[in-house]
Amino acid sequence: MKKVKVRLRPIVNNINLPTVMKTTVLPGDSVERLFIATQVGEIFYIGSGEVKTFLDIRQRVIKLGESKGGYDERGLLGLAFHPQFYYNGLFYLHYSKAGTQGPGAPHDSYEPNPCEPNTLNLKWTNRETQYDHIDTVEEWILQTNGEPQRRRTLLNLRRPFYNHNGFNSLTFSPETGKLVLTTGDGGSGFDPFNLAQDDMEIAGKIIEIDVTKNTSIYDPPVVTRFNELPIPIQETLTVIVKGVRNIPGISYQRYYNQYIKYVGNVGQELIESIFSFVHYKPIPVRQLVQASSRNTEINSEGYINLGWRGWEGDLPTPILKDCDENSNLDEKTIAFYNEAIKLSPKRIPPLTSYYHQDPRPDKFGGTALTGVQAYMGNEIPALMGSVVFTDLARKEEPSDQGFLAYTRLRPDFRQNDFSIIETDYDFGDQSAYYVGLGANMDQTRLYMGVNGSMKVTDLNRGTVFEVVP
Repeated sequence: MKKVKVRLRPIVNNINLPTVMKTTVLPGDSVERLFIATQVGEIFYIGSGEVKTFLDIRQRVIKLGESKGGYDERGLLGLAFHPQFYYNGLFYLHYSKAGTQGPGAPHDSYEPNPCEPNTLNLKWTNRETQYDHIDTVEEWILQTNGEPQRRRTLLNLRRPFYNHNGFNSLTFSPETGKLVLTTGDGGSGFDPFNLAQDDMEIAGKIIEIDVTKNTSIYDPPVVTRFNELPIPIQETLTVIVKGVRNIPGISYQRYYNQYIKYVGNVGQELIESIFSFVHYKPIPVRQLVQASSRNTEINSEGYINLGWRGWEGDLPTPILKDCDENSNLDEKTIAFYNEAIKLSPKRIPPLTSYYHQDPRPDKFGGTALTGVQAYMGNEIPALMGSVVFTDLARKEEPSDQGFLAYTRLRPDFRQNDFSIIETDYDFGDQSAYYVGLGANMDQTRLYMGVNGSMKVTDLNRGTVFEVVP
């Protein structure tokens, strides 16, 4: 694939972790504004050349970074503006709620062992007390006086561990008009309770929410499984993807009279993957629940499965162990052989993958996928119609700086390679973790969030760039 060179133009400096970047037109305004949500709970927008605060929910967000030396994957995770935001003022937030800290589920440092079958069949028990925190998805409205106000809660989700909650997790589907929530598998490593493949578990799924249905339930119960939800809420939900480990959102790309969907799955030990699909069959949650209660099989044809935890990208999920006699080598053992076999015909293969170690001269070893975004602009012609993605930090030197890359869908829909996008910006010896990727409404402009630290407790280390020719 062709090498592409771009410039990074700084837009905002010295803000907190900038993980979500969206644009919209404010009611009464005539210009599309860039909105930036930080992990700690602030939402800013760029107006008349200055940074203005749209909303500050830091007091509503769980205390971050206390238990993991400053690192955290909770916080303000998602922001989406209703397609009719200009007229109705509605927007949606996904965040980890203040005051909900729990002790965490057992097996926080889980390591599967194929020689001990018990480690492959763990159950999450005592969920009401053994959990880490509660995530909430809320509907807000921008009032006519310009003040945002919370209207109702759509979901309250109990999460087993602090990590893998999804990030950049909310968007509206241009196909269905529904709010799309992307959730991670609940955390730890290797999905200890195999939540991502369990149809009743909310964790590890991509879910559509019909926000036009008024359930008259303004503060739903805290749940972990679909069958724990009141029926009126079940009837607002459909599931479009399962087998998710952790995911930096979903991106829709118009392709003639249909849409290509791009989603990325953050890897475990070996691989980061970007998946694409056009046709899918969403399954109503009410239907899933009824099938479960009758102990009958659901017709899963067209139900997208990314394969986790049996598959990590395009390979059966491996456990890596250092070789005793050669420290430069490691042994890769299939972690969940039986699961990999069963999932093999059901999962979709990734569009492209990149690896944590890659010996090819024109590639980088990655760490964690942090953004996936379709690009439809013509200012960077080589990228038009492609999907761009970011990685947190390359394995090679400088190891504390991320990288930008792209791939594209092939006419025959077969898997494709990827190419690095070279940037002109010199971060010098400063850390520059690429923590998020966003676009404007018609996907002709790309925005990238960069942070000078991995710790959410290191404040004001973030910069948002526009990717320009």
